[in-house]
Amino acid sequence: MSNLSQLAYFHHATDYVMTAAAVGSLLVFLSIMFVIMIIVYVIVALLLSRIFQKAGVPAWIAWVPFYNMWKTLELGDQQGFWAVLAIIPFVNYVSLVFLYIAMYKIGLRFGKESWFVVLAIFVPIVWYAWLALDNSKWAPVKKA
Repeated sequence: MSNLSQLAYFHHATDYVMTAAAVGSLLVFLSIMFVIMIIVYVIVALLLSRIFQKAGVPAWIAWVPFYNMWKTLELGDQQGFWAVLAIIPFVNYVSLVFLYIAMYKIGLRFGKESWFVVLAIFVPIVWYAWLALDNSKWAPVKKA
């Protein structure tokens, strides 16, 4: 075998090793991200279930995707269908605005100041934790 063919063979074999290493690294990264996503989902669902309990909504709803957002919107006097429309590109931005309005109203019902919605917008996990773990009480809307 000539030096040129040996070099070509080595280069070809190295490509397979580098491709396998890249695929393996990608799989490890995706696995770690999946575990992180599950942990965040569990934490948010636990906190949201506490908020729902305070508001008189069954806690199990916090564990159901889309339905938990639907109920959050309804607690904030918004239409729940925005939760389903959140999966449509560009419409999801409008849905997010209505979710923030709902979170603002939920904060007010728990006796929080109007600035409290800033937490919901920029660090929602803090917003969930604050409402779930403090001693605030839900103040239902008085019907005329």
